[in-house]
Amino acid sequence: MDHAAVADLEELRSRLHGDLRLPGEPGWDESRGAWQLLADQYPDAVVDAADVHDIVETVRAARALGLGVAPQSTGHAAGALSDLTGAILLRTSRLDGVSIDPVAGTARVGAGAQWGAVAAATAEHGLAPVAGMAAGVGVAGLLLGGGLGWFARSHGLASNAIVSFEAVDTQGRMLTVDEHEHPDLLWAAHGGALPVILTEVVIRLHPVPQLSAGSLMWPAERMAEVAEVWRVWIGAVPRSVTSVLRVLRFPPIEQIPEPMRGRSFVGVEAAIQEDAETTERLLAPLRARDPEQDTFAPMTASGLAAVHGDPPEPSGAHGAAQLLTEITPEVVATLLAALDEPIAAPLLSIELRHLGGAASDASVDGAVATVDGEGLVYLVGMVPFPEALQPVQAAADAVVARLRPYGSARQVKTFTDSPAPAEELYGAAAQRLRKIRADWDADGVLRAVHPLG
Repeated sequence: MDHAAVADLEELRSRLHGDLRLPGEPGWDESRGAWQLLADQYPDAVVDAADVHDIVETVRAARALGLGVAPQSTGHAAGALSDLTGAILLRTSRLDGVSIDPVAGTARVGAGAQWGAVAAATAEHGLAPVAGMAAGVGVAGLLLGGGLGWFARSHGLASNAIVSFEAVDTQGRMLTVDEHEHPDLLWAAHGGALPVILTEVVIRLHPVPQLSAGSLMWPAERMAEVAEVWRVWIGAVPRSVTSVLRVLRFPPIEQIPEPMRGRSFVGVEAAIQEDAETTERLLAPLRARDPEQDTFAPMTASGLAAVHGDPPEPSGAHGAAQLLTEITPEVVATLLAALDEPIAAPLLSIELRHLGGAASDASVDGAVATVDGEGLVYLVGMVPFPEALQPVQAAADAVVARLRPYGSARQVKTFTDSPAPAEELYGAAAQRLRKIRADWDADGVLRAVHPLG
C-alpha cells in the first residue's frame, strides 16, 4: 500500500470502537488467521469490529479507498474465500449477543455468535435451533450456507429458520430485512449468496421435548457388516432420526484416549427425538450387533455438539464431499471398496450422512431450501504440515471420483472447501442471485466465499 492509503486506514482506526491492524504490526498474524489453518489470508488490513458502527465505518472507508471487504466470524469456510489482496478482512466475532424470545419461539443472534452459545441459551427454554454439528461454527456462515445438522431430517436446513435480519449494505447503510422489507435479500439469505453484511439475525426455534444421542462403534474389520445393517436401518427410521455412518482412523498419538489410540473403527452416530421406549426399539437392530462402545444417552440439544467430536480448536484439515442421489447397496459397496485402497490411507474421518426427510422439503421460498440427495459423503484428512496436503488431497479425490457416477450434479455449500461454480451450489437460483448482487453490490465491494462469477 502507498503512504496515502496507509494514512487513510489510520484515519479509519481513529473512528473505530474496535481494532484495526496493518501488516507487520503486533498481532497481525493472529488477526488474519482463520479457524481453517490451511487458509493463509493476506488482506490489506484487518478490522476487528466491536459493533455495527465499526462495520459501517469500515465499508465506507473501503469504498473510498477502492478496497473490498470480506466479512468473517470464525473462518471455518476460509478455504472457499477468494484472494484478499486489495481487501479489508472484517472480523465480526465480537458481535456475539444471543437473546431468546420463548413466547415467539425465536432467537436474536449476533453475526459473530457461535452455535454452542445459541444452543445453550435456547436449551434453558426447552427450545433448540437448527444448528450444525460443531459448537464452534459461526452462526452467520452456517445459515448463509444452508446448514446441515442433527435436525436436518426433522426440521430441514438451518437457513430455512431465518425470519429476519439486520445488515449493512455496500454503501454503508443499515438495513432491516424481512418478508416485507427487501424480500429479495431474505430470499438470497436462505442458502444463497448475500450481497450485504449480516450483523444480526432472528431465527425460528423448535421445541425438542425428547432427545437421545450418541454413537455405537465397532472395530473397522466389521465395516461391511455394520454398513449394510445401517443402510437397511435408515430405510425404516422416522424423520425424527438423523444419523451418520462413520469410519474413524485414530493416529497413535497421546492426545487420543488409550482404548482408541492407533485403532480404526466403524460407527453409527445419531440423534433421536423420541421417548425412551421408542428410542430403545429404534436402536435395537444396531445394538444387536454387539458394538464395542455405546454412548447413547438422553440429553438436551446443547449437548449434541459433543456427539460428532469435531476439533474444538483451529486445525489444518482438507475435506471433500460428494452428494449422493440414493444410498443403495452398490453405493455403499463402492465407498467401502474405495476406502480399502492404499491411496485412501491418509483419510482420518469418512462419513456418510443420511439426508432426506425435511432436508428434501421446501419449507420456505429461498435460493437453496433443500438438498438434492439422500446422502452426503464427507472425507477429511489432517494436514499438520504442508507436505501432508498432497496425499490427503489425492486420497479424497480418488474416493470422490469412485462415487461420482452415483452423485448429484449439485454441491453442498458448507461441505465445499474451495471455491465452486455457482450453478453447482445454487442450481437455477444462480442467475437470480447474480441479479440481486448486481442490484446491491454493483461495484463488487464484498469478497465472499464461493464467488458468484
